[in-house]
Amino acid sequence: METEESSKRVSTSDGAIVSRVLRTLKNVEELLNCSVCSDFMYGQIYQCLNGHTMCLSCKLRVQNKCPTCRQRLGDIRCLSLEKIAESVEVGCKYEEYGCLEIIPYCRKLKHEESCEFRPYKCPRSPWGCPEAVGDISSLVSHLTDHHRAKLVNDCNFIREFNIEHLREDERCTWMVNVSHCFGQYFSLFAEASHVISAYHVGCIPVYVAFVYFMGKEKDAYNYRYRLEIEVNEGKFVFEGIPRSLREDRLRIMERGDALILMRRSLTRCLDIAVRIWKT
Repeated sequence: METEESSKRVSTSDGAIVSRVLRTLKNVEELLNCSVCSDFMYGQIYQCLNGHTMCLSCKLRVQNKCPTCRQRLGDIRCLSLEKIAESVEVGCKYEEYGCLEIIPYCRKLKHEESCEFRPYKCPRSPWGCPEAVGDISSLVSHLTDHHRAKLVNDCNFIREFNIEHLREDERCTWMVNVSHCFGQYFSLFAEASHVISAYHVGCIPVYVAFVYFMGKEKDAYNYRYRLEIEVNEGKFVFEGIPRSLREDRLRIMERGDALILMRRSLTRCLDIAVRIWKT
């Protein structure tokens, strides 16, 4: 029968093995860093006569001369590192955010570019906010704390804002509301801009509003929303699928996937009625 003391020894031994494995993996990853760009190397890996290694794209850029020792490069391949790169499996760098994927080293960069656990950027980053804020709950806290976004626990709400604020700053953008419903977060986005693009009518600037889905891109298609604005006894309505927060806002607007109004059609204050529902 296994004693408590022997169980502790086994546990300690297992921990030491795991620690050694992690150190080994870290050393391997360091070996596979390009000496020029510091990115991971895979595919064709080259080396100079003194053994300094680099990726194919850097070899083409350094004009066949090693930037470390200035030796001529030639076409010497480092086949041992190429085999290691093909066989090693590593974890995603976004493990702290929840990704538990173990992936071939050669596919690491491609996976991390589209990993669903990669940190969310603040939607105001084009206007100077540098924050990459992590998961959705961190992003919601960032928006409400730093950008004064109003949080509502409802799928139907009305948001009032003053058009004069937009006229004073035509590049102004808001995440004017964050809505929590159906166990998910959504945000109402409004912008005024003079940038000439497909969503302009001639050269007339427009105001744009749409709803972001704050979650996994594939889950956005489970919802729809409706925006409604009454202006001068008329009504403007838009219905669509909330766009993922991962999507570029300019692409969303250029596709016309939003409520788009010319400035001259708007009054001083607007009430945007928002309804979100599950399909």
